[in-house]
Amino acid sequence: MITTFPFPIKPKSEDSFVITFAPLVVEEIYRLANDPANGAVVVMSGTVRNQTDGKPVVSLEYQAYEPMALQVFYQIAADIRQKWNDVNRVVIHHRIGHLQIGEISVLVAVGCPHRSEAFAACRYAIDTLKHNAPIWKKEHWQDGSSSWVSIGACEQS
Repeated sequence: MITTFPFPIKPKSEDSFVITFAPLVVEEIYRLANDPANGAVVVMSGTVRNQTDGKPVVSLEYQAYEPMALQVFYQIAADIRQKWNDVNRVVIHHRIGHLQIGEISVLVAVGCPHRSEAFAACRYAIDTLKHNAPIWKKEHWQDGSSSWVSIGACEQS
């Protein structure tokens, strides 16, 4: 289900949300999620893998409707703070454009006093992002063909 927004959500100044063509750096996301009150920072890194369902992939292409995607990121952070009220920082950065095998496509980090909440909040963030954010992925196959993966095509647990 895609979230609709009755009014724009304002991000908290201590959080960081980005959609960019630039390469993502784990250390930068960790630094943004870190806080002296944290006992844990959990970082999830999504990378371009070399196959999907056994079919060889050579690269991925991401496109996003940035204004709405950022609103989804803001809503994810707001939801996290309602569920886990001791969360200190939420960081969500996503790349767009053409990415090669091994490149990072998305980084999500949550800083929190306790590890169990940090893990749960980070998992919530990436799962919700994959279901709700208007970010599309095109897989380029080794045989020269390509196909778009629709929004909401999420991994099942």
